[in-house]
Amino acid sequence: MQRKSFEDLTCPIARSLERVGEWWSILILRDAFHGMTRFDQFQKSLDIAPNMLTRRLTALVEAGLMEKRQYSERPPRYEYVLTDRGRDFREVMLALLAWGNRQFAPEGPSVQLVDTQTGLPADLMLVDRVSGKPATSRDFRLVPGPAADEGVRQRYAAKAKPAA
Repeated sequence: MQRKSFEDLTCPIARSLERVGEWWSILILRDAFHGMTRFDQFQKSLDIAPNMLTRRLTALVEAGLMEKRQYSERPPRYEYVLTDRGRDFREVMLALLAWGNRQFAPEGPSVQLVDTQTGLPADLMLVDRVSGKPATSRDFRLVPGPAADEGVRQRYAAKAKPAA
């Protein structure tokens, strides 16, 4: 059974999932943020089958999240490094970390983000850069953007109508 592609959808969430929606991809990116770059490092950390790791790394390179660089000619060996697009995924990783610690760690966090100056754990929240308001506030809502197709416009128009 072939997986449905989200690449042609106009939804930014669907397009993002097309690139990183498979759990191995997210875990590879997690390890890349920890400084891993080589195939054997990823394989050892994740205990993943070599053919699956090859497919996931290839997909991450094709999506522009990682770059494949040769570091040895004899024998040919490659490393996989984060691109600007891949490094931009850090905010998503931190949001998943915070959510996972809040919702799925009854024993307490096993990994925390801490302030480098104070050593105190960070309490992350998504904030609008312009106003400084938390994005969870009732001051924000989703609306169709300039590139929205008719389906997206209809979906959000229905949401904007007051309940009768």
